[in-house]
Amino acid sequence: MFPTPIQSRPQPAQIAYKTLLPVALILWLLPLIAVAAFSIRPEGDFVSGNYWGIPTSFDLIPNYSKVFFESDMPRYLLNSVLITVPTVIGAVALSAMTGFALGIYRFKGNLLIFFMFIAGNFVPFQILMVPVRDLTVDAGLYDTKTGLVLFHIAFQTGFCTLFMRNFIRALPYPLIEAARVEGVAEWRIFWYVVLPLMKPALAALSVLIFTFIWNDYFWAVVLTQGPDSQPVTAGITAFNSQFRAAYHLMSAGSIVAALPPVLMFFLMQRHFIAGLTLGAVK
Repeated sequence: MFPTPIQSRPQPAQIAYKTLLPVALILWLLPLIAVAAFSIRPEGDFVSGNYWGIPTSFDLIPNYSKVFFESDMPRYLLNSVLITVPTVIGAVALSAMTGFALGIYRFKGNLLIFFMFIAGNFVPFQILMVPVRDLTVDAGLYDTKTGLVLFHIAFQTGFCTLFMRNFIRALPYPLIEAARVEGVAEWRIFWYVVLPLMKPALAALSVLIFTFIWNDYFWAVVLTQGPDSQPVTAGITAFNSQFRAAYHLMSAGSIVAALPPVLMFFLMQRHFIAGLTLGAVK
């Protein structure tokens, strides 16, 4: 019924596994390796068509210096921070409260409301492009960080509520009943009883949402334009001009843009794994 552990498989299977696993890993990392290699090449290599040969020089410091000091990359990075952090806080806070309400209280329409949250996750976001853009224009939120934050919070709350509601339902309900017997108010039950038990789930969800929003490109292009409000994922395209594409600077900018989510994951790795696996084994 379950896959046999590799240690229990025959010797040829173990050898094949140990041989193919590094190959699969290299193939999976190949695009990232290519971008990292492009980021240290000089511009002349791309002009001459020397994409995969030995670089004529290693311009690691010049390329990354241009990204930080001769472009709007620092502003784009700041915009990403100002968009991602409020979105994570807003989406996680709202979903914690809605998850508490849908997971603890039994009332008519509970399941219907929960299904409405879930249904939003199945709507293809491409078909929302035109109405959402028109809505932000009419509301005066187009090309603003506030508009992008509000949209991301609204769009991510459905998934976050699904995550939180299922986590809260797995908590021991006698704890809440005991607090109610003692006369504790409902908001105090949420703040002092439920919320401390949700720390692993909050950490795991924060890492996921941070990664989703930081790496978003579609809505960054649809709802913003220019360095005043665009995040770093859309700002990387500023290295392209009408007649020239600065592949070396785009690659360097891509590496810089990819570092914060990776750093976030490694800093929160212990809490992230605990949040995803808590309750998996009774």
